[in-house]
Amino acid sequence: MRSLTLHLKILIALCVIIGVSVTAYQIFVLGIPVSEDETDNLWNIDAKVEFQANPREPVKLHMFVPPLNQDYVSLNESFISNNYGVSVNHIDDNRRVTWSARRASGKQTLYYRLVMTKRYSGEQIKAKGSIYRESLPIEGAEKIAAEALLAPIRQHSADVETFISETIKRVNNTSDDNIRLLLGGDTSSERKAAVIDLLLSIAHVPMQRLHTIRLEADVQQSPELWLRSFNGEKWLYFNPQSGEQGLPKDRMIWWFGDEPLVSLDGGSKVAVTFALNNSEMNAIRLAKLSNENTAEGFLDYSLYGLPLQTQQTYQIMIMIPLGVMVILILRNLGGLQTLGTFTPVLIALAFRETQLGFGIILFTIITTLGLSLRSYLEHLKLQMLPRLSVVLTFVVVLIAVISLFSHKLGLERGLSVALFPMVILTMTIERLSITWEERGGNHAFKVAVGTLFAAALSHYLMSIPELAYFIFTFPAVLLIMVGFMLAMGRYRGYRLTELFRFKAFLKD
Repeated sequence: MRSLTLHLKILIALCVIIGVSVTAYQIFVLGIPVSEDETDNLWNIDAKVEFQANPREPVKLHMFVPPLNQDYVSLNESFISNNYGVSVNHIDDNRRVTWSARRASGKQTLYYRLVMTKRYSGEQIKAKGSIYRESLPIEGAEKIAAEALLAPIRQHSADVETFISETIKRVNNTSDDNIRLLLGGDTSSERKAAVIDLLLSIAHVPMQRLHTIRLEADVQQSPELWLRSFNGEKWLYFNPQSGEQGLPKDRMIWWFGDEPLVSLDGGSKVAVTFALNNSEMNAIRLAKLSNENTAEGFLDYSLYGLPLQTQQTYQIMIMIPLGVMVILILRNLGGLQTLGTFTPVLIALAFRETQLGFGIILFTIITTLGLSLRSYLEHLKLQMLPRLSVVLTFVVVLIAVISLFSHKLGLERGLSVALFPMVILTMTIERLSITWEERGGNHAFKVAVGTLFAAALSHYLMSIPELAYFIFTFPAVLLIMVGFMLAMGRYRGYRLTELFRFKAFLKD
């Protein structure tokens, strides 16, 4: 007995732990929304390219576009142009689009549009990079100035991260004579990045330029220069102007390297302007879109991966365990008397079509008339199978008559009675009649009322949209329910109704 109890406790613990772990993984790691009403940002990014084409010359325009291996998912990418050929090539870590035309003249306008979300990005690729580089050539006064700067930088740093931070700090101190010499009077972000690159190269520390776009709606902006270095485990990001470390979450990398964003052959006066706006979309719908645009989406192995018609069926089926658990609590803890465990749940499912109030009325009418017929057939001394067949046929005819009269009276809700489970009604009538014969009419009435109450409560809980969404989206919750049901299987304590039954024992 003790080993059986231990086995049950282990089984309950496993069900609860697995259910909680899988649900927590879906929520906190995969980022699946807990509520169906939850929304996420959907970003629309437009890059407008304008230039003046040279007459009678072929035009070829190259522009870097964002790499697709970042912490966002591209839902739609468009290259909008008129009579231009479009091709996208991968160059090292970058993607570059090429617009080409044999002939073009006058002002030309091209568009690149990206629709993306940052939530459902999936598993990130392991970072890779170089941890050593050769020194850039330098000589003369610049070499002396660089060595004078590197001495205190080495003294005040302990690793690659602090070395780069200290270098950026020194380069931004324009009051230093050595810095002014290396900058040559140019304090732009690009020039500072070049000086930082020079100093880091002398120390053999790798450094890469990257250009980012800030995710902020309705703001005119241009790409912002950042620096990054690989420390052997991960990429370290730095702002060359402020020394800020760590790439903010509202930044999206557009391209890497020293090359300009746009290069043009066969034209002049090229300019690129960015326009960003964001909108909100239902989170789970956005997850489905993200899933369609990634190779391995987290919804592939969830119930959302099923065909839509099958999903609708499972949205009803997966709520049945919740209804069963409600009946279990009402019977084992509350002491409510019902016609078994599954009959109230199946009646609750029928209430989904008829609605609760109308369903209770129809259930009462059909059951009352069916009991009357069952009582009459009992006097004929029929065997059980023929008796059930007659009752079932009577139930079908009664449902048809009720539907017909409801239609004539304009009560369209009455038409849904045809979806009532006829076999369940037949067996309910049979079991109620047997209960009446064995325990009396008073007890049969209590059982019928208890069954209706349990079915109504189950229907109410099973019809809560938020609860239905949560269980359908996180089906591992069913394992937690199983753990609770297993624990209830050993409950031998008093029921709530027994407090009233044994109330006389409390009196002196």
